[in-house]
Amino acid sequence: MSTVFVGILTYIGASLVVGMIVSRKVHSESDYLIAGRQLGYLLTTFSIFATWFGAETCVGAAAAVYDKGLAGGNADPFGYTICLLLMAIIFAVPMWKRKLTTLADLYRQQYSPGVEKLAALIIAPSSVVWAAAQIRAFGHVLSVSSDLQLETCILIATVIVLVYTVSGGLWADAYTDVIQGFALIIGLAVLAVSLGGLEQTPTVGELMRNAWSGSGHGEPESLLTMLDGWAVPIFGSIVAQELISRVLAARSATVARRSAFAATTIYLVIGMIPVYIGLVGVSLLPGIEDSEQVMPQLAMTYLPTLFYVMYAGALASAILSTVDSALLAASALIGHNVILSSRPNMSEQNKLLVARGGVLVLGILAYYLAIYGTTTYEMVEMASGLGSAGIFVISIFALFSKRGGPLAAGAALIVGLGVSVCGSYITPFDGSYVISIVGAFVVYMLVSMREPARA
Repeated sequence: MSTVFVGILTYIGASLVVGMIVSRKVHSESDYLIAGRQLGYLLTTFSIFATWFGAETCVGAAAAVYDKGLAGGNADPFGYTICLLLMAIIFAVPMWKRKLTTLADLYRQQYSPGVEKLAALIIAPSSVVWAAAQIRAFGHVLSVSSDLQLETCILIATVIVLVYTVSGGLWADAYTDVIQGFALIIGLAVLAVSLGGLEQTPTVGELMRNAWSGSGHGEPESLLTMLDGWAVPIFGSIVAQELISRVLAARSATVARRSAFAATTIYLVIGMIPVYIGLVGVSLLPGIEDSEQVMPQLAMTYLPTLFYVMYAGALASAILSTVDSALLAASALIGHNVILSSRPNMSEQNKLLVARGGVLVLGILAYYLAIYGTTTYEMVEMASGLGSAGIFVISIFALFSKRGGPLAAGAALIVGLGVSVCGSYITPFDGSYVISIVGAFVVYMLVSMREPARA
């Protein structure tokens, strides 16, 4: 058993122990899904940061910057930083004040139970596919650091996440996110400092040249593709249940807003480390074929064993903090907004059972997707393409306008999803996400002309 594998197991063990201890706080559906609205500054801040800072942020951002220079950082860290900043400035307080349990609750309040269910069924699949992608990535991390087969490692990864998420819900997620957040910061900081102290480390002038064009491997992008690169992380992610659940779980609107600001700052600062690593990699690893190997190769080549263990633990932490949040988000939407909304008189104990059962069932589904799916990258692409354009449009109108009703909202959801799926899979075209937002907005406005304003 390798030292790296033992180190990763140590991180995992700490998460499991904390998750099981914290599960004692769970007595109701509200405790399970939004931690009883009791999270303070530390838990809310690090839960937002760790959930958003996934493996693709670590590995994918470094790869994109390696290929394209700073232009490769459009989505990560810059796009997602803007998303978190907008959440803090505009959305956190009004969402918290509505006392929601999930984002789909907003649509029941403002439109109808039918819109609530339709929105939940549109959002939830992307979270399951996202969880499957992260589980597969975690399986690769375990497989590389041990002699176990990939399929065995994927099974281990699934069981680990399900044990503490099924038992502790968002309480467990929030506490383990603190551990995983600190592990991320320490692991990436160690790698950055180690690379900065090498004799071969590029000068400031070299880094500036690398920032302009990267390695030159990136393909030229059309204007619409570039706009999509910004729109998906900003508009698509701001209505993600994984993020919104953290805001709703804060103990006050002030805590929600300030924690979102703090998480934004941490995300940008720590998110610049993969950017730096990508720029350094252009000089230290010129001509590498698979740019996603830039960060792992640099870590393996230049870090002593102890520091490499810390880096591997950081990567494992990034994955764990994302996958547990994705499963909990999908379960909340299916259980709370599809099943329980049809049975409002269900006892609190049965509501909790439905929520936990949802995590278990969706976790098993994610496991099968991870085993029989294609690659991690393709699953992440699929999750990003499962239309949030209509969700964004109807959320804006629900929060800040009385215009439009159930018909307008339903039409916007269907058009947003249809254009996004068509542009991504059926007849692919550039700018499918931006066009789907525009289409959803136009349809909402047109249909709303034939509906009375909401009360």
